[in-house]
Formats: sequence, structure tokens, C-alpha cells
Amino acid sequence: MAHALGAPAGERLPDGLNQPDLAGPEVRRAKEDLAACFRMAARYGLEEGICNHFSAMVPGYDDLFIVNPYGYAFAELTASKLLVCDFHGNVVAGGGQPEATAFYIHARLHARIPRARVAFHTHMPYATALSMTEGDPLIFAGQTALKFYGRTAFDRNYNGLALDSAEGDRIADSVGEADIVFMKNHGVMVLGPTIAEAWDDLYYLERAAEVQVLALSTGRPVLPVAPAIAEAASRQMREGDPESARLHLAAVRRRLDREEPDYAD
Repeated sequence: MAHALGAPAGERLPDGLNQPDLAGPEVRRAKEDLAACFRMAARYGLEEGICNHFSAMVPGYDDLFIVNPYGYAFAELTASKLLVCDFHGNVVAGGGQPEATAFYIHARLHARIPRARVAFHTHMPYATALSMTEGDPLIFAGQTALKFYGRTAFDRNYNGLALDSAEGDRIADSVGEADIVFMKNHGVMVLGPTIAEAWDDLYYLERAAEVQVLALSTGRPVLPVAPAIAEAASRQMREGDPESARLHLAAVRRRLDREEPDYAD
């Protein structure tokens, strides 16, 4: 299902040619944070083989992004294995190449939506299941789902694998002002201003989808929260989201520091 990115995209720039300094502490921290997200996503079963991908813009740059290399499961990834790519398909730092759909989706999202400093794409089971059903995916009936009230979009036009820039552009155009994009017959995309906030949204989105699937499985009607209350609750949650997300990722890293410290290698 995954495809390597072919030439000329994916070629590494020759050593010393227009290479930015990517060894600073902020870049290192971003890679470690991203590696922690990969590892914890694997523990929660949010990935699918070697086909899903997370990306984050390089701190201090608007034209370089960090992404996982083709051929690795999330549980195998470490900070040093992650690639830095430009928007033209060049691997600026790291060994290997990005998976083709990772490049064509993420490069176009980051280039066309500057606020999307981070983009997490998965086929996580419960949220993906809802993307396959009739109607809007989320029913805003549970408190966790209210975190996403007014923040979702639904790309209803599945068009096969994203193996060119045109499909990446089409997906980017479907985002609008949303942070969460349900991709019909495909999966989900979570966009965020920071790695911590994207991780927090990814985790809670799957939890919200899971309880919705459980509620629907009872065969009884699922009753949404009244719109005015849903909107108010969403505002309450959003006010504390950046700090809550920071603490959530810090907790993830403490756990991994104890149990899988090699993620930061």
C-alpha cells in the first residue's frame, strides 16, 4: 500500500550545498517530541503498517519539514531516523526517503496552510471507520467529542492514492479553517500549531470516535449535545488546550524515558 518517493523527488542535496544548520537544540527537541508521538501512537494501535505519517515544520523554517522515512513502523522510529525535507522532494538531512503519499500530502499542506506547523495522518481504526459511514463522521454527543466542535472538515471526494502534487493540493483545499479533516474512505488528518497540540488532538479524536462507535453499536439513538452547550463546552476546552497538550506530551515522554528510552536516540 505504501510507495517510495521516486526520483527526482527524494534525492539528497550534496553535502555542503545550501544545507541549513539543523543540529540546534530546538530542532533536536522537535525530533524527539515527534519520535515520542510515533512510539506512543504505535502503543495505542493508531498506525497502519508502514503507511501512516507525521510531519512537523522545522523550528525556525517555513520551507523545511520533519517526516518519517519510508519503510519503518512507528514503533521502530527514533529521533535520528527522522528526515528533513524541503517542499521540492529533496531530503536535506537524514537517511532514506519519505513515503510518496507522505511527501505529496504533507509538503502541500505545509506549503499552502502556514498555520499547519504540524500534520498527523493516520488510518486509526475508530476515526477511520466513521469516515466510511454515511453522514458527518462525528456526532457531538460525548464530552470528549466536544473538544472538536466547530473544528472539523470532511473531504468527501476520495480520489485514490496521493501520488502527485495535484492530489495534495486538492486535500489542502478541503481543509478550510479546520484542524481535523476526516478523509472519506481513507483516514484522518490532524493539523496543529505544535507537536504537543497535534498529539493531544490525535489521541482524543480516536477516543471520541471509539465511544461513538460503542454507543452506535447499542442500536439505541445517539443524542447530540445541544449546539449552544456544545459550543460553550468547546470554548472552555480550547482555552486550556495548549497547556494541557504540553503536559500530555511531557507525560508521554516521561513514560517512554522509563520504558523505551531509545526513542530519543
